[in-house]
Amino acid sequence: MRWNDRRTLGPAVPPSSAPTGVARRFYRATGIAMACAGALVAAGCSAPPRVRTVQVHTAAGLERAVATANRWGGHVLIHLAPGTYKLTETLVVTAPHVTLEGQPGARRQVIVQGDGMSLAARIGNLIRVSGSHFTLSGMTLRRSRWHLIQIAGEDGAEAPVIRDCVLENAYEQLIKVSDNAAHPGATANDGIVEHCIFQYTAGIGPEYYIGGIDAHGAKRWILRDNVFRNIASPSRAVAEFAVHFWDGSADDLVERNLIVNCDRGIGFGLDGKPNHGGVIRNNMIYHAPGGGPFADTGIALTDSPGTQVYNNTIVLQSDYPRAIEYRFPVTRDVFIANNLTNRAIAARNGGRATVTHNVTDATARWFVNAAAGDLRLASAIPLVVAAGVPIAALKDDFSGNARPRGRAPDIGADQWSAH
Repeated sequence: MRWNDRRTLGPAVPPSSAPTGVARRFYRATGIAMACAGALVAAGCSAPPRVRTVQVHTAAGLERAVATANRWGGHVLIHLAPGTYKLTETLVVTAPHVTLEGQPGARRQVIVQGDGMSLAARIGNLIRVSGSHFTLSGMTLRRSRWHLIQIAGEDGAEAPVIRDCVLENAYEQLIKVSDNAAHPGATANDGIVEHCIFQYTAGIGPEYYIGGIDAHGAKRWILRDNVFRNIASPSRAVAEFAVHFWDGSADDLVERNLIVNCDRGIGFGLDGKPNHGGVIRNNMIYHAPGGGPFADTGIALTDSPGTQVYNNTIVLQSDYPRAIEYRFPVTRDVFIANNLTNRAIAARNGGRATVTHNVTDATARWFVNAAAGDLRLASAIPLVVAAGVPIAALKDDFSGNARPRGRAPDIGADQWSAH
């Protein structure tokens, strides 16, 4: 369950008429149809770009492999053998369709790391991506001066996929999605981040300017089935959000994520840097007493019109009074429904929303193990079970179980089941 976690560089391997298992995974990850893959092309069927596969088992080999993939123009899968890769420079990916694959299902067996987590570290970002359709899977990234990964929309990065990874212990945000205000049309869109762990292993961050994923101008991203832990400031000011889409972001989906002991959970928009639209649903957010000195809200809409927030469960055992807040007059046409919380859902500074079928007086005993962030229902609470408003797009719950089972969905992220 998610709260419990869920070779030396040599010559390029020439593509064959029958793609290898590694190449097959690349085709699935990038969406290239395999029907046309091979040396012989059926009449009327255009061959996709050929994928070259490179095996590495040292940091030097990995750095050379990325440089080679850029020189080849992309469409390269770099497979990392188990081990620790201590980088001497940022991996800069400029070519399209480059995949870095570690050990799927065993992401702790491949560790890519920098030389420190402080301003004194020499390596800023571990990976900087400006090529489109970049994929990262099956590994752990840790220790950087700035970000573990920067997706540079200003340079043409589009449709990245990051899955089945651990991202931990950066001095700033763990993933940064950047843009350039001078070129508003150049943004990183259509990304997917799934089945990853974002965390600070010391139980608190190194400074306040940290976050999980911080995205500028990001449109149509999907962020699902991830865990965020301990993104909390030790001093000076509140940390950035575990999940933050703002500054021109639009139509993003954040669902089925577990957020534990982070100063702020999910944020759409910021003062004067709006987000538009998007959906936040089926997330569990928990903050323990003493989980950092700057505990703040679970979900915040700030200059975020047209956003939908439904079927989330939020338990805050800090002193912060609001589980969900929507702020400023720009925040309008918002829909907030079926959320289960132990704190208020409230407007601030002129925000406007339709707020319906929420329960805001939950107690810890309603849940399987609130102290561990397990906010599944421990019993059939009458105020919660089948008490929500039907929503056409609501098809499942936090665990992926289908809903509704009866006339209406349960309130909160978990659909009650006795089994």
